[in-house]
Amino acid sequence: MKRILFLIGALLLALPALAQTLVVAVDSSLAAAMPAVARSFEASRPGVRVTLITGAAGALLEQVARDTRADVLAGTDAETVALGVQRKLLVPDLRSAFAANTLVLVVPVSLNLPVRRLSDLARPEVVRIAMGRQASVPAGRYAREAINAQRLWPSVQRKVVFADDETAVLKLVADADVEAGFVYSTSAAAAPAGRVRVVETLPTTTPIRYQANVIIGSTQAAMAAEFVAHLRSDVARVEFQRLGFGLP
Repeated sequence: MKRILFLIGALLLALPALAQTLVVAVDSSLAAAMPAVARSFEASRPGVRVTLITGAAGALLEQVARDTRADVLAGTDAETVALGVQRKLLVPDLRSAFAANTLVLVVPVSLNLPVRRLSDLARPEVVRIAMGRQASVPAGRYAREAINAQRLWPSVQRKVVFADDETAVLKLVADADVEAGFVYSTSAAAAPAGRVRVVETLPTTTPIRYQANVIIGSTQAAMAAEFVAHLRSDVARVEFQRLGFGLP
């Protein structure tokens, strides 16, 4: 009987650790890489589980504003982080960058269009161009930078189809619902085989770097900070580089 009571007591003491869950909100462009990174974090901390929530970085920040149950916001750009810090939603962290990417112009393979470079988007054959909403999707802001750099916005503005996140942009292109779109190179590489073609890698005024920050109001801020640090670890970097992400 005493042994049974001892075992029950030990189990009750272990329950908080077993139930410890870290909630990480992550930009959808990192959806393929983050599960493995989360598992490596869990492996080093028995009893800890990481739950991932994906979406556009700006939309996730708005979720944080409404509900502070998340612990980390990851995959954001500098503009989203600055807004989050200004609104006192994110803990400032000058070392928060953990990965990098590049922006590419993609077209559907099935349409066989004469699009070879960004300036070709002004051609009459191109009537729909997908990009993320600039207010909430970092890739959409980078796309606008690339378009503005060549002074093409007046020529393509009426052709733009705005999507809620980068994943939706890629789907529009893969399904040939648009003639072109702007996505990250890692997303284009992960697209269904034979459906999307990269026509140009585009320079951006702002370097494309992913950042991560602890969310103010997290009930486990120390663990959240450990996860942010883990994103810069050698183990995490190997996974990011395996999927085509660069180092910040």
